[in-house]
Amino acid sequence: MKRILFSFLLIFAFINAFAQPPGYYNGTAGLTGADLKTALRLIITNGHQDHGYGGLWTAYQTTDVDNFYENDGSILDIYSENPNGNDPYNFTVGANQCGSYNSEADCYNREHIVPQSLFNEASPMVSDVHFIRATDGWVNNKRSNYPFGKVGTASYTSLNGSKLGNSVSSGYSGTVFEPIDAFKGDVARMIFYFVTRYGDRLANFTSSNGTGDMLGGVDYPGLQQWELDQLLAWHALDPVSPLEIARNNASYTYQGNRNPYIDDPNFVTRVWGTTTVDTQAPTTPTNLATNTPTSNSISLSWTASTDNIGVVGYNVYVNGTLYTSVSGTTATVSGLAPLTTYNFYVIAKDAAGNLSSQSNTSPGTTLAGPVGGSCGTEDFETIPANASNYTTRTWTNAGITWTATDARTDQTINGRAITIQNGNLTSSAIAGGIQSLTLTTQLKFSGSSNNLNVEINGNIVGTIPYSSTATTTTINNINVSGNVVIKIINPVGSNRVALDGLSWTCATLGTSETAAKEKSFSVYPNPVKNNELYVKGENLYKISKAEIYDLSGKLIEVIENPFKNSNKISLKGLAKGNYILKTDNNTTKFIVE
Repeated sequence: MKRILFSFLLIFAFINAFAQPPGYYNGTAGLTGADLKTALRLIITNGHQDHGYGGLWTAYQTTDVDNFYENDGSILDIYSENPNGNDPYNFTVGANQCGSYNSEADCYNREHIVPQSLFNEASPMVSDVHFIRATDGWVNNKRSNYPFGKVGTASYTSLNGSKLGNSVSSGYSGTVFEPIDAFKGDVARMIFYFVTRYGDRLANFTSSNGTGDMLGGVDYPGLQQWELDQLLAWHALDPVSPLEIARNNASYTYQGNRNPYIDDPNFVTRVWGTTTVDTQAPTTPTNLATNTPTSNSISLSWTASTDNIGVVGYNVYVNGTLYTSVSGTTATVSGLAPLTTYNFYVIAKDAAGNLSSQSNTSPGTTLAGPVGGSCGTEDFETIPANASNYTTRTWTNAGITWTATDARTDQTINGRAITIQNGNLTSSAIAGGIQSLTLTTQLKFSGSSNNLNVEINGNIVGTIPYSSTATTTTINNINVSGNVVIKIINPVGSNRVALDGLSWTCATLGTSETAAKEKSFSVYPNPVKNNELYVKGENLYKISKAEIYDLSGKLIEVIENPFKNSNKISLKGLAKGNYILKTDNNTTKFIVE
C-alpha cells in the first residue's frame, strides 16, 4: 500500500486537535432520528457563507490538494487517486481546470456528488463545497447524474477503478456509479451532509436521477431506502480518514460551516440507525448443462443458487471470459464459431456484490455451417437510463461493447432506441465477420430525410436511409471476414435519428462440403501432417490472393500470388485445428494435425 508521508495516527491526532470549535454541536445531546437531523441542520446552516459557483476554484486550492498520498500539492481526485500505488495521472491546481475535455486526464472540474439537476442548479446548493469535489472532467461526465451504488457489470471503468454500470444494490436495478473502496465512505458522508443541510427543501427537489431515485421527498429520512441502505454500508466499511478531516477543516475556513458526520461519525447511526452488512456469498449454482446447439450459438440452463438476502443474477463465462450477466437460470451464448467446443460456467451474485463459487464446467460443441447464418443482434433494451441530453453513451450486451456519441436514450421505435445527433454508434470487435446488416431507423423531432453511413473496419460498405416513418433496411453482400467493427454514422448533425433492431449475419466463408462440389479445386493431403498444403485446380497461377481463416472467422494469413511458382502453401507455425482456405473464387476447409 502507498505510504502516507507521516504516521496515520499522528496526522489524525494533529488534525483532530484543530477540529470544530468548542460548543459547535451544543444542543444535540440525547437527540436521535429526525430530531437530531433537524438540530444538526440548524447548526450547519448558521454561519454558511455562499461564495458562488466560481468560488469553488479558489476553495480547491486548500480543500482538494493532495497532502496525504503523493503529498505533492496536486488535486486529490477521488476518481483518479490510486491509494495503493502510482496515480495514473495528476492535475496541477489552477492550471488544469476544465475547459473542454475529450478523454480522461484532460482536466478537472466541479463534481456535484448530489447532481445539481436535482435542485435545478439553485443556490446555495450549487456552490456548497462540502459535497462538490474536484474530479476528472471526463469521469464526471461518465458518472452524469446517476446515483451511487454497487455495480454489477461495468459499462465504463476509470483508470483508478471507479465504475459505471447496472446496479446490484438491493432495491434498485438502474444504472449507478461506484467509487473505489477508499472513497465510498467519503461519498456517503457528503450525501448525508447534503440531505441534512437542505432537509427542509427536499420536498421541492427532484428525487430522480436517470431512471431511478436517490433523494427522498421529505426531510426524514431524506433518501430513498435503497440508497440510504447502501450509503450506511459504505459509511461502516470506510471510516472517516485524516484527509476527510483536513478537507472538513479547510471547508469550514472557506465556507463557515462543517460536515457533522465527519466530525462525529456516530451522528450517522444516531440519525439513521445501522444497516446489516451482507458478507455472505450465494450458494454455488449446480447442474449447468448445454442445450440446443446451432452453428453459432449454445443455450445454457442451471439450478438456481440461494442466498441469505437474495440472488440478483448470474455471470456467464465462456472459456473463462465473462460473456454476459442474466437474472434468470437460462442464457443463450451467440456469435460462436461452427464445429468448435467451448467450456461454460456460471457464478451467482447477490445485491451486495458477493460472488458464489463457480458452477460445474459444462462443455458444448457448435454444429457445422452454413457459416452465413445470423451472427448477432442489438435491440438497445439495455442502453443507459432514459435521458434527453446528448452525450456519450456506453453499454455492453452479449459480450459486445457499444459506444454512441452525441446520443440520447429516451426515444423509442419498436422498443427502446438509441438516438444519434452529430455522432455515431460503434461496436467493439466482433468475431465471425459480417455478410449483411439490417437496421430500423426513424427521424425524430424535425429535419429532412437522409442517409446514415455504415462502416465496417473503417470502410464504408453502404448507406441506410431514414425518414419520419420507421423504416427497416438491409445492406447485403458486405462479406467482410475475420474480426469486424461496426460503425453507423450520422453525417447530418442537425438531424436526430433513432436506431433500433440492429442485426447482422456472419461472413460467408463456405465449408468443405460446398467446396467439394467444385471439381476443379481441391486441397490435399487433408488432414495436413507435414505443414505443407497442396492445391489442385485449373489456372492456379491466375489466383491473386489466398487467405487462411480459423473457424471463428479470424484472418490468420494473407498470401499474394500464392501459386505463381508452385501449387503448395507452407503452413509452418499454424497450430493444430480446423481452418478455411479462401482464394479468388473458391473456399475449402482443411485440418492441421
